[in-house]
Amino acid sequence: MKSSSGGVAAAGETEPLAPRSRRKDEQTVASSSSLQSFLNHIPISAIPSVHASVPVLEVRFDDCVEHAIRLMYENNVFGAPIVDTGDALSTRNPMDKDIGLIEFSSLLLWSLKEIDKVEIESKGSNHGFLDVLKQNSHIGQTKIAELAKSFLWEPFFPAYEVDTLFHALLLFSKHHRLNVIPVVDQSKCTVSGFISQHAVIELLLQSNGLEWFDKVAEKSLLEYGLIDSAGVVSIYSDQTLVDVLHILWDKQINGVPIVDRRSGLLIGSVKRSDIYLLVKDDSLFSKRKTLTIEEFSKIRKAAQDSNLSTKTELASVGLLRLENSNLPKTSNPVVLRKHDSLKKTMELMLVSLSEICFLVSDSGELEGMVTLKDILLPFSPPSMDSRIDGGGFFKSVLYQTGSYVDDGGMVRRT
Repeated sequence: MKSSSGGVAAAGETEPLAPRSRRKDEQTVASSSSLQSFLNHIPISAIPSVHASVPVLEVRFDDCVEHAIRLMYENNVFGAPIVDTGDALSTRNPMDKDIGLIEFSSLLLWSLKEIDKVEIESKGSNHGFLDVLKQNSHIGQTKIAELAKSFLWEPFFPAYEVDTLFHALLLFSKHHRLNVIPVVDQSKCTVSGFISQHAVIELLLQSNGLEWFDKVAEKSLLEYGLIDSAGVVSIYSDQTLVDVLHILWDKQINGVPIVDRRSGLLIGSVKRSDIYLLVKDDSLFSKRKTLTIEEFSKIRKAAQDSNLSTKTELASVGLLRLENSNLPKTSNPVVLRKHDSLKKTMELMLVSLSEICFLVSDSGELEGMVTLKDILLPFSPPSMDSRIDGGGFFKSVLYQTGSYVDDGGMVRRT
C-alpha cells in the first residue's frame, strides 16, 4: 500500500508521516521557542553595566557639532541621547523627548570629512582638531538636527528595566546600526544607563555548560557562514591615517584590518574607537595625511600602555568610554580560524574588549571578519515583537528624511 507521499505505509497506518523537511522545520520552531522562553526569563537588570559608572549625557536637538564633541570628549563617553526640548514637547508624551542617539566617532568622522574639504582649498592646517572646528563655524556650528538628513544619528530604540535579555537581543539583531541600547527609567522618563553588546555577550557566557547555550555556541564560525573575505575591506600598513579614516566613514564599519603589502598577511587593525586620539593628540590630527598606519599603530599602543592602571572596571562597560584605563594587554588584532567555535570567539572578544575579530587561514591570510553583531545573531530567534518602537517623534523625523518604522525596523522609502 502506497502512502500519499509516495512511500510504503506500515500496516495500520492511517496517515502518512510528515516529510523530513517539515519535521525539521517543526523541530527548529520548537527549539527557537524554547530559547526565546529561556531568554525571556532573564531580566535586563541582570545585565552587567546597565548601571555602571558611565555618565549619561544629553545632547539637544539644536546643539551644535562642536559642543557635542567637546561634551562627550571631556566626559569620556562614547555618545549621548539626542533630546528635543522644544515647545511642542509639552503636548507630547514625555517619553518621546529622546529622539535619537549620537556617537562620538560618527560626529568625529563626519567633521573630519568636512574639514578635509576645507583644507584642500586652504592647503592644509597645523592646528589641532578642536581649533580647526572652531575656526570653521560652518562645520562646528552645524546643528545636530541637520545631521538627521545624512543618517548620522543612531535610532533610539530603548529597553526598560522590566524588559528581558530576549528583548535586548531582538533590538541588536533587528537594527543593524544599533551598537548600544539605552535603558529608560520609566518613573523619571530619563535614560538611566546603556547596554553594550559586550555586556550581553558577558551575560550569555554565564550560561556556559547549559545545554541550550552549548547547542548554539559550540558550532564553528564556518557553520554560521561567517567566512566572507570578498566583503572585507583592508588597508596596507604603508598607507596613511587619512586613508583609513575615509574607509571608516565611507563603509560605516567598526574596524579595518591592516595587511602587509609584501606578504599579504594580517598584521593589525585600526578600530573606530581608536580615532578619539585625533582629538587628544593635536600632532596626530595635523599629520594624519602623511602618518602611516604602521606609525599610528605604534603611537596608539604607547598611549594605551601609558593609561593602564590597576583600576577595576566591569569588562562589559566595553566601549561605552572613549578611553579605557584598564584596557587589557592582549594581542592586536583578535585572530581566529574558521573552525573555531562561536564560544571561543565570544570569550576572546570579551576579554580583549574588541568590536571585531579576523578570520585567517593557516598561512595567515585574511579570510573574513566577525563583528559583535554576528556573534549575537545566532542567539536571536525570529520574532514579530510589535513592542519594539522608536517613539512618535522619532517616526516623524524619519519620515521627513525619507524613512519610516515598520514592525520595529527602520526602512528607507524609495
